[in-house]
Amino acid sequence: MPVPQTGGAPARELLRDNVYASLRDAIVDGTLAPGERLRDTEIEAWLGVSRTPIREALLRLERAGLVISHPGRATIVAPFDDATTHHAQQIAASMHELAARMAVPALSPDHVTQMRRANAEFAASIADGDTEAALRADDRFHDVLVRAGGNPMISDVLETVTPLLRRVERLRFGSFAAHDSVTQHDAIVDAAAAGDAELTARLCRENWLSLGSARG
Repeated sequence: MPVPQTGGAPARELLRDNVYASLRDAIVDGTLAPGERLRDTEIEAWLGVSRTPIREALLRLERAGLVISHPGRATIVAPFDDATTHHAQQIAASMHELAARMAVPALSPDHVTQMRRANAEFAASIADGDTEAALRADDRFHDVLVRAGGNPMISDVLETVTPLLRRVERLRFGSFAAHDSVTQHDAIVDAAAAGDAELTARLCRENWLSLGSARG
């Protein structure tokens, strides 16, 4: 078929995704605090977009557990909630467990090097008290197995549940408990390097279930 000459649909998708990402990141990093009211007019002024992509983004954030909508009244940033966090942990743990089980047989020495490097950066960031850098390094560490696993649907699921957990991780990675994650990562790399897919999968699951409660 001929290539369409109009690019309206991709542009709309990009706009909607950008609004979602901006709101998601502001919630995760605490710029928009738990319980804060989200007003369409204020978001319009902030992001310079119309109400339609804002409402679409808010619906998506509600499905991810980051906002709560009270029809006819208000939409607010979701408070920390242990039950919701635990549900997200269960999904994330299962996805990372599956990714690890699929990835280990396909791992190369370079994959293992990437994981060790990411964990070294993770440990250094925690020692420096740089929570943002620690989160980025943690993402790089786990992403090695997710990408090597080769199942794009795992990434799609994780994109939905991970932002909710990022708020909890910000608390954990700013505390002494974060050092436990460094040790857990080391054990994951050792198991992966040894080619033990089942042990790697179990350790990944335990790592994601160890975040603790929403109150840190």
